[in-house]
Amino acid sequence: MAKRTKSDDFCGFCGRPTDAGAQLIYGLTGAICEDCVRAAMELVNDRKASAREGDEFKVKLLKPTEIKEKLDQYVIGQNDAKRVISVAVYNHYKRIMFAQNNTDDVEIEKSNIIMVGETGTGKTLIAKTIAKMLDVPFCIADATVFTEAGYVGEDVESILTRLLQAADYDVAKAERGIVFIDEIDKIARKGADNPSITRDVSGEGVQQSLLKLLEGSLVNVPPQGGRKHPEQKFIQVNTQNILFIASGAFNSLDKIIAERMNTNVIGFNTKSKNFDKENVLQYVSAQDIKTFGLIPELCGRFPVITHLDSLDAAALKKILVEPKNALIKQYMKLFELDGITLSFDDAAIDYIVEKAVELKLGARGLRSIIEKIMTNAMYEFPSMKKKTMSITIDYAREQFEQSIYKFLNND
Repeated sequence: MAKRTKSDDFCGFCGRPTDAGAQLIYGLTGAICEDCVRAAMELVNDRKASAREGDEFKVKLLKPTEIKEKLDQYVIGQNDAKRVISVAVYNHYKRIMFAQNNTDDVEIEKSNIIMVGETGTGKTLIAKTIAKMLDVPFCIADATVFTEAGYVGEDVESILTRLLQAADYDVAKAERGIVFIDEIDKIARKGADNPSITRDVSGEGVQQSLLKLLEGSLVNVPPQGGRKHPEQKFIQVNTQNILFIASGAFNSLDKIIAERMNTNVIGFNTKSKNFDKENVLQYVSAQDIKTFGLIPELCGRFPVITHLDSLDAAALKKILVEPKNALIKQYMKLFELDGITLSFDDAAIDYIVEKAVELKLGARGLRSIIEKIMTNAMYEFPSMKKKTMSITIDYAREQFEQSIYKFLNND
């Protein structure tokens, strides 16, 4: 460290000497008094505030029809869900832009979205695609890891920590991002009709904690995550313009809907001639979500509710081959990077779809099936001189059954 001299005994900004009662803070080449430090801090804060006020929100906002057209390129089927979500997303970001130039007394409230559907139907993919399309920060949070404060698990504020990380800790950018809360059905009240004497620390308690985030308020966010770093300084994030999209499978919700509609899912008696027993989820309402176990206050924070249809064999086959990110195209590209031409016979594709339907894993199961079929080829072919490969139904069946045999025999 440099040796102090008499020339350091005054403020390098205002010239105030130490004998005038100023407390100096010394650096390598000079000193600064406490008054100048305070003034500098105020100046920096004022400039940040004015820059933030003058920074108009810019987003690649498309019309609802354009948003759906973009979604169609990545998500097969689910037309009803894509229409509802396209409108909700468009209105949300239009609302933010309107608020910047609002000159009247009309205040448009935020409309968070909840998606109901079986696993592998495209809930996460829809949310990811929209965030990428609009070029806004996006994060995924699993509702099953959250617990009330004081219990083992994560605080709900850690959701915003992930959003801050996705926005490179740019608070203004994070405040206009999208948060996807997966498996929200897992925090339903335990035994809504038969309350337990034990505390529901990962159910209703977590729902209560989520309310503050969802309604739009200033939240103190731990930048490094919550409970493991209690000494860290908090960052204030305003959630008023953050779009929350929640999703869940809501198993047995169809029975609740059928009961409400005074019918039976497996029976034939119904008051409505147009009632579709094969797709009961299309009639879902906030009342059904509440009966399932979400508290009324939380249901009110998700005014937009939509459902996703179960995927049949035809839809799964389209998912394999048609979208821009189709799995078949991905594997063909992986082999192409090694100079190998890969092709799939139609019969092999049908076999993959057949297994996915059999396992009832939706679109998510397609990748695991193809991975089992392709692992040996991906291991061997990069070192071989052969530059073409065709996946036949015999090869697909042999590789898949071989992998299942190894699994069953723990080999």
